[in-house]
Amino acid sequence: MSLGAWLELIASGVITGSIYALVALGLNLQYGLMRILNIAHGEFLMLGAFVTWVAATALGWSPLAMIPLSFALTFVLGLAIHRLWFKRLTDTSPNVDVFEARALMVSFGLMFLVQNFASWVWGGELRGYDYLTDPVAIGGAQFAANKLLVLALSLVFSAALIVLLRTTLLGKGVRALMQSPTGAQLVGIDTKTLHPLMFGIGLGLSGVAGCLLSMTYTIAPAMGEPYTVTALIVITLGGFGSMGGALAGGLLLGVVEAIGMHFTSPSLKSLLSYTVFIAVLLLRPNGLFHRKR
Repeated sequence: MSLGAWLELIASGVITGSIYALVALGLNLQYGLMRILNIAHGEFLMLGAFVTWVAATALGWSPLAMIPLSFALTFVLGLAIHRLWFKRLTDTSPNVDVFEARALMVSFGLMFLVQNFASWVWGGELRGYDYLTDPVAIGGAQFAANKLLVLALSLVFSAALIVLLRTTLLGKGVRALMQSPTGAQLVGIDTKTLHPLMFGIGLGLSGVAGCLLSMTYTIAPAMGEPYTVTALIVITLGGFGSMGGALAGGLLLGVVEAIGMHFTSPSLKSLLSYTVFIAVLLLRPNGLFHRKR
């Protein structure tokens, strides 16, 4: 393979991995802070994609203009869902283990609810639109402009969340709750405010990821579930609760998939992902980027 071909291959994996990371960051935020393993997380990626598709095809809006709107829509849905379901589970569950089990079952129901709603409204056909499909030459390789845009924006949003959590007072409160929920509450950190806010931000990031995905790929009501599974693999790679680990894990998984599919077959994509997943669970159960304190 030529240098240009290698560059295209690795860049393709990084572009895909940046979306993986953005989805995984939102899910990791929900689980690390609230112990909610939200199996329906990817369905809000799908909603963000369909809302963007409707705006682009029916209204003629730019997909870039839909990024804040997709975030706002899924953020508000996240606030409502947390208040209607997960807050009630928190109040009625006797301990964390019971809460996790109940929240998992509720998220399964939510996944099917959102999937069927999308199928009812938009049908099961593949949808898509053209946006910035012109090729861009970089270092002897060519890339579609929309994919480069997706990469740049995914990394910007991922980095923005990590900076928010590491440098702001709000972020310090979130990290304190992740490390010691009881201790954080004893020093006055308000979980009644932080929990719905972070749950909404997590779903908002998923909606943004869907908006970005719609610029480059076809979309369908069933597209969200594979991204949820991939996000779980990414979180395992990076370590539960580690935002930097989720970003690195997403990029790494994207590159591994791209190289593996090139030398084997695209049909083995899931096999490659699960092989990495099982190997990390067996050899580094705390994640590849976990550091001993």
